Amino acid sequence: MATGSTTPQSTDTVAVARQQFFSKQKVPASLVSRTILQSWLRCSQLGHDASRDPTVEPVGPQYLREAHEQHEMLRRLCQAEIESLRREARTTGGIVVLSDANGMVLDAVGDTAFAGKAAGVALRPGVAWSEASIGTNAIGTALVERRPVMVRGGEHFYEPHRVLSCAAAPIFDPRGAIAGVLDLSGSAATISRQSLSMVRLVIDQIEHRLFDQAFGNRADRGDIEMLRFHTERSLLGTARECILVFEGDRLIAANRHALQAISRGWDALGRTSFDALFDGGGSLGEEGTLRFHSGETVHYRLPRRGGPTLPAAAARAPVPARERPSPAAFMTAIPWPQPIFDAQTLADVENAARLVDADIPLLIHGETGSGKEAFARAVHGKSRCADKPFVAVNCAAIPESLIESELFGYEEGAFTGARRQGSRGLLREAHGGILFLDEIGDMPFALQSRLLRVLQDRQVMPLGGGRPSPVDIRVISATHRDIEALSRQGHFRPDLYYRLAQFTMTLNPLRTRTDLVPLIDGLWRQVTGGSAPLPEETRSRMAAYDWPGNYRELVGALRALAALATSGTHPGPHLLPTALRRIQPMPAVAQPIETGLLEHHTRDVMRATLEACGGNISLAARRLGINRSTLYRHLQRLQ
Repeated sequence: MATGSTTPQSTDTVAVARQQFFSKQKVPASLVSRTILQSWLRCSQLGHDASRDPTVEPVGPQYLREAHEQHEMLRRLCQAEIESLRREARTTGGIVVLSDANGMVLDAVGDTAFAGKAAGVALRPGVAWSEASIGTNAIGTALVERRPVMVRGGEHFYEPHRVLSCAAAPIFDPRGAIAGVLDLSGSAATISRQSLSMVRLVIDQIEHRLFDQAFGNRADRGDIEMLRFHTERSLLGTARECILVFEGDRLIAANRHALQAISRGWDALGRTSFDALFDGGGSLGEEGTLRFHSGETVHYRLPRRGGPTLPAAAARAPVPARERPSPAAFMTAIPWPQPIFDAQTLADVENAARLVDADIPLLIHGETGSGKEAFARAVHGKSRCADKPFVAVNCAAIPESLIESELFGYEEGAFTGARRQGSRGLLREAHGGILFLDEIGDMPFALQSRLLRVLQDRQVMPLGGGRPSPVDIRVISATHRDIEALSRQGHFRPDLYYRLAQFTMTLNPLRTRTDLVPLIDGLWRQVTGGSAPLPEETRSRMAAYDWPGNYRELVGALRALAALATSGTHPGPHLLPTALRRIQPMPAVAQPIETGLLEHHTRDVMRATLEACGGNISLAARRLGINRSTLYRHLQRLQ
């Protein structure tokens, strides 16, 4: 698994990168890792200001006690590993931090001297260390990236955090949800880059233990089968073994090692059968060998505790055929609640599905966080290949050194570190379905010609040689950049641009929507599972905000509000992020504006101000003393 910072950066190099990014508004692509740079960009879009100290809003003692009770099982399962890391932290002068899935620190233990220093920058229980709350940091960035990340010194977004170097990795439960994050933090001058390796090793132990906690009783009753396997017999029973859990013939849970071994992602759960992975032939005993369809053999253990067993292939019940899902069904499958599309966007989904069915490549353009992947998944759900794979590739998130092997796959021995059985690659994983190329504008120039060849020839040649494999894929691309301009400037291949952008659709930013109040209410119900509605003043302040981070920022704010608004706390405006608390609520007098003299007066004033500002809506909104999104909505209503 790739880590966040792949190469050490000197203090001077990071200082130059910070000066370019924060003072000169330049992108220092060669000075910091892509992971750090992407995090800085996200934080800037969320409204963080690195020239100021971060706003820290710790929860109260009562809420922290409730959080400890809620996560008691996780804290208990992590206890042995935290103690192991704690001993290491004491020798290096650092602390071990456990957070929940939202980045709120549950526990922080270790060197007492450094713990005081960390508390001085708010790295203490009760403080949320998500990116949305406190900028680039190992815990928050690991949550966004869903992988281990190290953030050293000046790579943190905010200046005060330069005293820290932190290594963090998410803890995944058996179904792919993040249960929490484990972090090892120390002084920027002393913590070793090996810290991330230590964190990853102990998380293997924690995740291994999660399986017994989640499925031990069901395995004892015989309700499910827990298949443990590895290419090395000696590793069975260790934290490095691969684990697949089957209910009947259907795969319902897995660990990361197993998913890597079967070349699948978390979306394979509920959709993959035993027969799709292994050669059939007789019932399985308690241990023995299994053969993948590729021919590779692995050693396995399948402890019998009574109840049904995995029978012979001919007797196995097939995985039920998936019903053609609706766009709403796909929205629930993505890690954060998705945009409740307006009528025009839903119509665009229908049109896009027809284009995809006709094998016409589609390019989706929209700002960061505007719901491009949700739109693509909704199109997939409406298309004829709804029951086929949807493979999403974030061209900006995969390190440049790995993207070629991830996309095209590789043969055994293609390069140092290659898996013994090779890899199919994401292009072949998408066979029969949709390949979603997110942030296509960030694809390395050298790989664009290879991708173009695949799209033209409809076959993939893996790294290391071998026979080309035919692929039948529909392609949807997405970007927040002007790829046409990039192609004119020589930064993107024009022939690939015209191949991918045979039809372009643009998703409007959140600030242009005129139905923000019902949208906020709908997303609040998704986030909370239908709890009490938001208070009017809270809703009004949120509706008057610009949301530069679009749906991602809105959902993040709602999740934070839900976390802070416990059963004994009212979700009032005092719990909103600082930027929203500064917003003046929308006036309640807005409804009658469509009729009579007030309509004409308002229209004349707004249009005159807009003309005086040369059409600059942001400037006009400031002169009128209202929010930009409010001016958008009034202008659209008056038109």
